[in-house]
Amino acid sequence: MDRGGLAEFLRRRRDRLSPADVGLPSGVRRRTPGLRRDEVALQAGMSVDYYTRLEQARGPHPSVPLLAAIARALRLTDDERDHLFHLAGQAPPARHHPGLHVSPGLLHVLDRLSDAPAFVVSDLGEVLVQNAMSAAVTGDTASRTGLHRNFIWRWFTDSAVRDRYPREDWDRHSRSHVADLRATATRRRGDDDVESLVRRLLSASPEFAALWSEHEVAVRRADAKLVIHPEVGVLDFLCETLVSGVGDQILVVLYPRPGTDAREKLDLLRVIGTQTLTASH
Repeated sequence: MDRGGLAEFLRRRRDRLSPADVGLPSGVRRRTPGLRRDEVALQAGMSVDYYTRLEQARGPHPSVPLLAAIARALRLTDDERDHLFHLAGQAPPARHHPGLHVSPGLLHVLDRLSDAPAFVVSDLGEVLVQNAMSAAVTGDTASRTGLHRNFIWRWFTDSAVRDRYPREDWDRHSRSHVADLRATATRRRGDDDVESLVRRLLSASPEFAALWSEHEVAVRRADAKLVIHPEVGVLDFLCETLVSGVGDQILVVLYPRPGTDAREKLDLLRVIGTQTLTASH
């Protein structure tokens, strides 16, 4: 681990960004150019003290998920991401497989979707990053770790996840998750992350095992769903999916179904939901 090189690289890349680049308000007065350390830490979902120690060349050895979070927060390109990993003494993720790194372009689009829930998900169902509206509507998944970042895993193993969806829609969602995962598993046959997820789901969920045995396949594209929010009630959404050309990552945008009250409820949630999220951070 090159602590000095890592510290310098982080400082230089932080100075390069403005608050607007990462979807933050500029504020009235800033002493130095670029982002503040606390703003990078917030974007990366880590403590300010930990990030500060990295920039002061006295931090511990950061993990792969933490480096991926820093790369997203600093809007690093693939080459810069790889450089960050090398400085930290870690092997960069293979570029031909979906990873935790989200491209700056995709993050730029996500930052500007302030009035609609949106998130970036891998082809295995791992939620990589959400905007504030997405976290307010369906809960904060991107800040979780390990398998608990994976929405398919949580759908079949955590009953609390389904509380946000009408019971009569559960079977449709279950079948959609399994059919989409089947398409990914076939396309990426032999990849360790795919086989591990399927193996663990088969062991953990009899419902998943039964649906998997039916061998249905369907890539998830446009969709519609009802979401039950504890404060504003039922939200009626249409879903649009945009597939990135790098790493099979998908930007999912939820927008109100025309003719429903979902727009008014989202406007209310923009105030009460995002305030609650900010307070928790």
